Amino acid sequence: MKKIEFGLMTFADMAPETVPGKGIHAHKRLQDLLEEIKLADKLGIDVFGIGEHHRPDYAVSSPTTVLAAAAAVTENIKLTSAVTVLSSEDPVRVYQQFATVDAISGGRAEIMAGRGSFIESFPLFGFDLGDYDELFEEKLDLLLKINESEKVSWNGKLRAPIHDLGVYPRALNGKIPVWLAAGGTPASAVRAAKLHLPLMLAIIGGMPRQFVPFISLYKKSALENGIKPEDLQVGINNHMFVGENSEKAADDFFPHYAQMMDRVGKSRGWQPMTREQFEFMRAPEGSLMVGSVDEVVEKILYEYELFGFTRFFAQASMGFVPHELAMKYIELFATQVIPEVKRRLELDV
Repeated sequence: MKKIEFGLMTFADMAPETVPGKGIHAHKRLQDLLEEIKLADKLGIDVFGIGEHHRPDYAVSSPTTVLAAAAAVTENIKLTSAVTVLSSEDPVRVYQQFATVDAISGGRAEIMAGRGSFIESFPLFGFDLGDYDELFEEKLDLLLKINESEKVSWNGKLRAPIHDLGVYPRALNGKIPVWLAAGGTPASAVRAAKLHLPLMLAIIGGMPRQFVPFISLYKKSALENGIKPEDLQVGINNHMFVGENSEKAADDFFPHYAQMMDRVGKSRGWQPMTREQFEFMRAPEGSLMVGSVDEVVEKILYEYELFGFTRFFAQASMGFVPHELAMKYIELFATQVIPEVKRRLELDV
């Protein structure tokens, strides 16, 4: 019987603070976020991921802190970053923090390592953007060595060497699962395959079909590098919002989605999001999974045909979607979307 995991992830978007120097909005957003994770756990969702940003419009700059809080109030759900911006982090601290989450949660911690979608962390922590590629490669190498062995000897160019030193605490079951997050560059697919890492692809625009060659390259490279077919792990992540019916879901979500995309796109030269563009993206073969339960089910099944994924992530509570709508969406995703997808794919329910 084939197995697919279904998860939720969020960047914990929030309205920037209106009182200088105080974290009032962050406090409320994080309280709501913990309620969302507890609901996902209660309803049997497999995994919850939390992003890392260093901007005024996101509440989480330290995913492990939030994951540790979630670990203490949940029982079964896996807890992962989405992503850890490894280039501007120290791999020793990353491992230690996730091993701590792992201990609190009873072995439910995971790491999703990536370059991140913003670059604010580089100047904030004193890193040179000119070292963008080399920083990620070196730090990923060190993180994987720490994950493999209690005592580590390592030498690189951009971080001080380590000579036969122990890194503590250790993960409950020996290792922490590490995924590599990517946006679609062929080099990322090959890197993940060579390192025997599961691959998570974010599809946040365009047409999903255009990413088929990327996933095919990963699978081909993985097999060539000794990964067994039954051990291949591929994750897909889409923007999603589920409502009682198609029109209401679109009407409820569009203002928040457009505001979020325009906010992010302002610094990237994107044109303002129109309702016409939004509707095109949520068409049957588009990347945006917004609509009724039936519509979202069909789109997940369509992407399964394209990619044969083993993990599906829905990006939840995007933009400034009200907490009550996010909770309703999580409920619909867990109680109606996932069971129907499993039934249609003849998965073990």
